[in-house]
Parts: sequence; structure tokens; C-alpha cells
Amino acid sequence: MRINTNISAMDTLRNLNAATTAKSDSLAKLSSGSRINKAGDDAAGLAISENMKSQISGMSQATRNAQDGVSLIQTAEGALSESQAMIERMRDLSVQSANSTLSDSDRQDIQKEFGALQSEITRVSKDTEFNNKNLLSGNNTFSFQIGANAGQTLSVSISDMSASGLSIDSLSLVASSTEVSAVQTAASAVAAITSGSTATLTTTDLANLSKIGVDTSSLTTSSTWSDVSSDVVANAKTLTTDKTAAQETADISKASEAITALTSAVGQVSGQRADLGAAQNRLTHTINNLGTTSENLSDANSQIRDVDMASEMTTFTKENILTQAATSMLSQANSMPNTVLTLLQV
Repeated sequence: MRINTNISAMDTLRNLNAATTAKSDSLAKLSSGSRINKAGDDAAGLAISENMKSQISGMSQATRNAQDGVSLIQTAEGALSESQAMIERMRDLSVQSANSTLSDSDRQDIQKEFGALQSEITRVSKDTEFNNKNLLSGNNTFSFQIGANAGQTLSVSISDMSASGLSIDSLSLVASSTEVSAVQTAASAVAAITSGSTATLTTTDLANLSKIGVDTSSLTTSSTWSDVSSDVVANAKTLTTDKTAAQETADISKASEAITALTSAVGQVSGQRADLGAAQNRLTHTINNLGTTSENLSDANSQIRDVDMASEMTTFTKENILTQAATSMLSQANSMPNTVLTLLQV
């Protein structure tokens, strides 16, 4: 029997320390709800969990980015909806102005509304902004970061939707005095020709014929004056002497030009709205997908990171009992050398 080295006490102390450490770790897990509180708890699990947390956080920001993108698109599309309504009204006015039953005064009144709509389209394109960024003036491209990683972007392009960008800013339903004079000059040139003439038409001749409303689509510079209808010649003679007739001809020509330009503008705006609608739908699906992916990653991260409270409580109870038992046994082990004293009694 030895008293300098108490192997039983040392063994019991080692077990007590192990139980105390395990109890402390278990208590930390129960109090935090996390299975991994330090790298030593699970080094590999910690690395995987931190990477997942980074992805989840990035996806949350990407979702907000996509939502901002939807808001931007809705702002632009709402403004384009109003612009399109105004363009369609301008086209209706152009069709109305092209009618010969209207007087010059009627056309002047129509032109007032026509011009006001032009100005409003310009104002809408200039003032439509999102976070101080103009959306409709000039050709703009907006890039949205819609993923947690580099390169996961979506770009949306918006063409110049201003009146000038749509080529409708200079349209008018009333011809200027210069344009009326040009019609009279062209009519005079045609009226001087007899329908039996065989002179070859020039490029200038074709332009003059177009000014007084002649369909020149079937005429070329190889055509002759004999190809021009006698009715056109008769009408031209009327225009050379009647300024009112020349004004009406010029006005109707301007209205026809406006109808063509506005029809094209309606198509441009419709196409841009369709592009924005497609981009908005894509962003909406992106938001839904990000939510689903983030949810799945969060569940996976929870499996790695979060503690099972029931299981951990069982562990804590076990380690607590072992700690108490080891403490009691250490007391017993420390008292064992006292038996040596009985040998020393005389």
C-alpha cells in the first residue's frame, strides 16, 4: 500500500474533468441552441455552415435587388402605358385631320390638342425616374445582381421613349406657309404639262407629284408624263390658283405623314412594354426561386448547426450525473490512504 501516489484518485480526477468538460459543452449548446459554438465542436461542419450562411445572406440581398428591379420596371412600364395612350390619341387626331370635311379652323383646333400631347410625352419621358435615374430619356441599360455569386445578373434595356426618340416630336397636322407654297409650286409645274407629254420624269418631278398627293409608288424616273393621270393634271390646275385648296392638300399630306409615324411609334412603345413585361416576369420567378433555394439551404444549415434539444438534454443529464458521481468517488479515493494509519497504531 503506497501513500505518495494515489492512482485511484488520479483516475477518478481524470474522469471528473472529462465529465465536467462534457457537461460544460452540453450546457453551452443548450443555452445557445447551437450545436457548433466554436471550431473545436465540429471543424468541418463549421466551414460548411459558414459557407451556407454566406450563400443565404447573399440570396437575401439578391432577392431585394430583384424586387428593386421589379419596382423599376413597373415605374417605367406605367409611364409608357400613359405615353402609349397619348400616342394613340394623337393618331386618332391625325386620322380625323386627314378628312377633307374639316375646315382650316377645325384643323387648327385639333393641332392644339396634338401639340399638347407631344409636349406631355416629352415631359413624361424626362421626368420618369427611379432613385434619381432617368428611365425613358436616352438609351439605358440596367443590370440587376440576382444571385449570390459573381456573374449572376439580369440586364434590362430601355430605348429612348421620348417624343424625339420615337420620331414624333416634329409632327404637325397643319402645314406651314412655306409648305403650302411648295405645294402650289409643285402643282404649277404639273399643270403646265399636258397629259399627252412624253418627257421622262425626273427625281424632282416625282417629288413634286408626291407633294400634291399623287401615289408615285408605281412611277420611276423612267416613267413619262403620259403615265400621269389627266385627273391629276386637272387637280393641279385648281391648286395653282386656289391657296385654300393648296392648304388643305398640304394639311392632309401632313396628317398622312403623322399617321405613318405614329403607327410606328405605337409599335415601338408596345415592343418596349413587351420587353419590360417579360423581364418583370423573369424577375418574379427569380425571386420565387431564390426564396425556395434559401429555404432549402437554411434547412440544411440547421441540420449542421442547430442542436437537437432533446438529445442534448439527455447528454447533459448523463454528464451531470457522472460529474456528481466522480466528485463523490474522488472523495472516497482521497480517503483511501488514511487506512495506512491503522497500520501505524500501537
